[in-house]
Amino acid sequence: MIRFFAPDIVKDSALPEGESAHCCRVLRLKKGAEIEVVDGNGSVYSCVIVEPNPRHTCVEIVDVHVQPLHWKPYITLAIAPTKNIDRMEWLAEKAVEIGVNRLVFLNCHNNVRRVVKRERFDKILVSAMKQSLKASIPEFTEMIDFKDFISTDTSTKKFVGYCDSSVEKIDFAKAYDGESDITIMVGPEGDFTREEIEAAFNSGFKPVTFGNTRLRTETAGLDALCATHTLISLKANDS
Repeated sequence: MIRFFAPDIVKDSALPEGESAHCCRVLRLKKGAEIEVVDGNGSVYSCVIVEPNPRHTCVEIVDVHVQPLHWKPYITLAIAPTKNIDRMEWLAEKAVEIGVNRLVFLNCHNNVRRVVKRERFDKILVSAMKQSLKASIPEFTEMIDFKDFISTDTSTKKFVGYCDSSVEKIDFAKAYDGESDITIMVGPEGDFTREEIEAAFNSGFKPVTFGNTRLRTETAGLDALCATHTLISLKANDS
């Protein structure tokens, strides 16, 4: 079943212009074709095309159900964006495919990039949601000051990836219990400053390692998400 995104589907009973164009011009779907529409908040609508139109395709909703996420803990990935924005776009796409509840871009002292285009990332998140057959879009914070983030984060388990070899770290696979709400924080290409890492420790973050090799910023973020879901699955299977 082909899936489309329409956040106001109940109110409008129509696909947005971009989705309508894809439906009619690219896929060439006709009147009577069956499609699925998601609203980004977890609901999936089974629909029939009533009036195909490249700008405003009208549909009839015939059924609706809630599609829960396939994991229970609330997962936050907070990461400083790299100079090469393509790497962050790739990470955002893969993070949604694997599974994340909130994606946060941090403004740290050593950031090279301090601005991102939210509109571009919103499109990536929607596309990845549809591609991976999810019905929920992660919460996205395009840029927040490091200190503001650590002072407001409420996760039960908080971990930070940190490169300084003088700081003793624990293996992430042994540190996370697989069932608590979790925040994983990854620093900029120049790493966190000593002041930032001390502030993180004071806010309850624990230093962890994600393996025996030094990883790029975006690779560390993705590796952490993969490990998180593995630990969640193992915990669920043990229950």
